[in-house]
Amino acid sequence: MEIKTPSFRVETLDESKTYHHHEYPQIILGLMGKSELSIENSSVCLSPGMGYRIDANVEHCFSGTSNNQVLVMNLPPFISMADVEQFGNSNFSLDARTHQLISLLATELKEHADDSLLSQSISNTLQCLIKRSLMLFDEKKVERLNMVLIDNYIEQHIQKKISVAELSSIAFLAQSQFYALFKAQMGTTPHQYVLRKRLELAKQLIAERQKPLSEVAQLCGFSSQSSFSQAFRRLYGTSPTRYQYFIQ
Repeated sequence: MEIKTPSFRVETLDESKTYHHHEYPQIILGLMGKSELSIENSSVCLSPGMGYRIDANVEHCFSGTSNNQVLVMNLPPFISMADVEQFGNSNFSLDARTHQLISLLATELKEHADDSLLSQSISNTLQCLIKRSLMLFDEKKVERLNMVLIDNYIEQHIQKKISVAELSSIAFLAQSQFYALFKAQMGTTPHQYVLRKRLELAKQLIAERQKPLSEVAQLCGFSSQSSFSQAFRRLYGTSPTRYQYFIQ
């Protein structure tokens, strides 16, 4: 009879993206730096302490900025779905203490890869820590979003497309749960909120009168100056050009 034992390894991801899949489920946990998981036409940011469960035979790829490090936990290919679900939802976060302990164990695992007995002991401990932390995480009831954290993420990525999947991963919630909680708390959808943030930044940049409108549109994450002008007019009732003229 085969023993159902997960295997662990520590990896540093590069910037390249190569899609692949495998016959076993996998859990990826951010240890340090910034990395990204692309799966099912969406992207998930793996900040330190954040993890994601990838089910078997699902196309995905990884990438990371410099000095990143992730812990890869490969579950056995013959594991039952009930056993897989012991590892929580598709995305999750670890409490600070557990993340610190797992990071220390992961360092030991990487430095003593040739010691099979120590590696097995560390792997067993890692498995217990992750399961325990996920059980506690699953019991938590999120009542309010941390908008400071979300606003910081939007500000840092304002020049790019920002998806609900990315924002929900920052809040460590499923997309549907995040969307409903966001709309109830903020009175608007995540998409409308991000759009308003882009336009507020645009007004600020126009007021500074240091950049042409085409560059303002680009810096605020609009695909074209035309789409920027249309969104600006809908919200403020005037075009960026007229707004720029009247504040001079």
